[in-house]
Amino acid sequence: MAIPDHLTIGRYGEELARTHLIGDGMRILDRNWRHPTGELDIVARWRSTLVFCEVKTRRSTRFPPMRAITEDKAARIRWLAHRWGSPTWATDRRFDVVGVLLLDQDAAVIDHRQGAL
Repeated sequence: MAIPDHLTIGRYGEELARTHLIGDGMRILDRNWRHPTGELDIVARWRSTLVFCEVKTRRSTRFPPMRAITEDKAARIRWLAHRWGSPTWATDRRFDVVGVLLLDQDAAVIDHRQGAL
């Protein structure tokens, strides 16, 4: 699982997270959706639930991926979710975090926490 030169660590982590989410049965609706005030990494659907996923990728266990989510970041993700797609919400929403820890060139640990935000 060598990290391709043309991808940043963050993009590579997002790709691993996307593959993991698809494997869990989610359908990816959007990636890297941008708004002037921020970005949503992954928007997916799981059954009737709209899932907004923040992905954090790290190479070191000294600062684990999940510790990178602050209250301000969580609030911004929720705010951005209201601007994504339809202004009326016919489905449930959930805010997940996917932490990707790159152990070496051949291994990664993916920690998907549902409803973490």
